[in-house]
Amino acid sequence: MKVRARLVPSLAVLLAATAVTAPAMAQGWQPTSGHSQIPIWSGRIPNALPESGPERATRNTKSLVAGKPWIVVTNVSRPTITVYPPTSKSTGAAVLVFPGGGYKILAMDLEGTEICDWLTSKGITAVLVKYRVPTPKVGDYGESVQALQDAQRAVSLVRFRAPEFHIDPHKIGVIGFSAGGHLVAALSTRYDHRSYSSQDAIDKVSCRPDFGIALYPGHLSSWYADEPASHINPTDLKLNPKITVTKRTPPTFLLQAENDPVDDVRNSLSYYLALKNAKVPAELHLYAEGGHAYGLRPSSNPITQWPSLVEKWLKTIGMIP
Repeated sequence: MKVRARLVPSLAVLLAATAVTAPAMAQGWQPTSGHSQIPIWSGRIPNALPESGPERATRNTKSLVAGKPWIVVTNVSRPTITVYPPTSKSTGAAVLVFPGGGYKILAMDLEGTEICDWLTSKGITAVLVKYRVPTPKVGDYGESVQALQDAQRAVSLVRFRAPEFHIDPHKIGVIGFSAGGHLVAALSTRYDHRSYSSQDAIDKVSCRPDFGIALYPGHLSSWYADEPASHINPTDLKLNPKITVTKRTPPTFLLQAENDPVDDVRNSLSYYLALKNAKVPAELHLYAEGGHAYGLRPSSNPITQWPSLVEKWLKTIGMIP
């Protein structure tokens, strides 16, 4: 795979660099003081995988993003959510945050806690989802059964506990990056089919998000891989057949760079076209430069100004005043 030097390193490069990070933090990843993790599953965890070792959180100082290290979390076998209340006047809205990492790791601050800090500053309750990784990738589009199970359960759990979290159960959205962006699309189109057997009252509550925000998503078209097979038609915009868009799919915001070296821009294009054909309110932003895995961290590329676009869009669809 050829990547221009000025781009954010590809996910493959970032993953390879995790071997040269600082020692693992004690007890895996822990939120900052004043916040606690809430287990997603109260009973048996469906499709549990053999544990390959204790959860690990390491600081990647090799492949910097915007000149700073980032936290890599892996060996997650017990998924959790962490709730971050608004730091300004509450809008009543909540957003579940799904970090990326190719279903191998989680970029826990770059695409997690830093996103939560931005959301809470805008009066939005942020819910950071630590879903299971690594997990097997299944099917032609490399999806994760376990991650989708955790994601569906997390949305239902937040809606079930909406009064406790002081949020409007009709204003619960999702935001995801890379593989997390795929989870946004999966949640938005598979909410009527629970990917696991119901366990309790939480699973009786809808797992349909009220809106979705997917940034540089993958696993949505045949172009998601680093190096698509040579037989793929260059004009092919076929959507992952498991992502079935209907008029009930929630409003969606999409953003991606045309020079993304990990997840081809046609992932966003194929999903947007399906949304458009189903007459689902959708907004698509494409930029010439930007690469992949930049999160909120600023650069000289205009694409890193995306948070202001999301804020305006959330006002447009009536989720924040």
